[in-house]
Amino acid sequence: MTVFPVTTSTLSEIELGKFIKEKYQLKEDISCKLFRTGVNHTYIISDNEAKFVIRVYCYHWRTKTEIKQELELLLLLKAGHLSVSYPIPDKNGNFIQEINAPEGIRYAVVFSFAEGEKIRFMTHETCSAIGSLMAKIHTLTADKKIDRIHYNSEVLLHQAYRYLNLYFDKDLDEMKYIKEINDTLSSRFKESNLSENQNGIVHLDIWYDNLSVNNTDQITIFDFDNCGNGALILDVAYFCKQLFFIESDKKEYETKVQSFLNGYQKVRSLSDKEIALIPEAGASIFVFYLGVQAQRFDWSNIFFTENYLKMFVGRIKNWLDYYAIQK
Repeated sequence: MTVFPVTTSTLSEIELGKFIKEKYQLKEDISCKLFRTGVNHTYIISDNEAKFVIRVYCYHWRTKTEIKQELELLLLLKAGHLSVSYPIPDKNGNFIQEINAPEGIRYAVVFSFAEGEKIRFMTHETCSAIGSLMAKIHTLTADKKIDRIHYNSEVLLHQAYRYLNLYFDKDLDEMKYIKEINDTLSSRFKESNLSENQNGIVHLDIWYDNLSVNNTDQITIFDFDNCGNGALILDVAYFCKQLFFIESDKKEYETKVQSFLNGYQKVRSLSDKEIALIPEAGASIFVFYLGVQAQRFDWSNIFFTENYLKMFVGRIKNWLDYYAIQK
């Protein structure tokens, strides 16, 4: 019987463990467990002494060139003694593995394990430490470019709207709102006219789910899958926006976001122009991630409904309204 074609498969933990054990010459007694499926699939592998993370990129999600660029960035940050999860070479010095999955060739990379825990409600000290680490990363990536996506208004806003329009009617109030703010946000980015050293390579997804915390102030950042080129304030704004929705008490939010910004500016200064752009930059990334969910409907369809759109757009509106009142 002919095997029916698939668009996405989930690799066997057992077989992936055997594959990685052979490639990396790990000990016989290893454990490989599926941790998460999503945009990519994540596995945890351990041999009782060490623990690693395997990312199996979904079919046609990233090109091999894009993955190489991500890994070169991580090795640059590691060489700069920054606390990030970095790629591990196999016994032949290769970082990228090719797996012949049912849907086609999928790439896999083994990363160092980020020790610590994910903390949703962070202390002021932790927020400050995250800001400082982000600033150290930006100090190395400012004014640099990689062969990956450029996060401009077209990509963050207008392209995202077109992806959304494949699943949601343009006459929905939420779609009208996104279209309306897209023009406003685009204009603000254009008016900001940031300098070269205020642009560089960005992570674009730094929040509590992508960092581990040890002893309050020892931070390790991971999951650079969305890294690319853009205004460095995008990373700052995205963390601020995530913190905004974690902290329901906005007085607590204000003090913690100030701790984060103070930690950042101990290492790298932010201009008044950049700080003023935080509301628009944060909203733009949330529009972008709505677009990613439409682009990767194979992963997001379990929750990607009109009710979800209303909730998500409501968050964008609350964020922008909050800063409009503050101003």
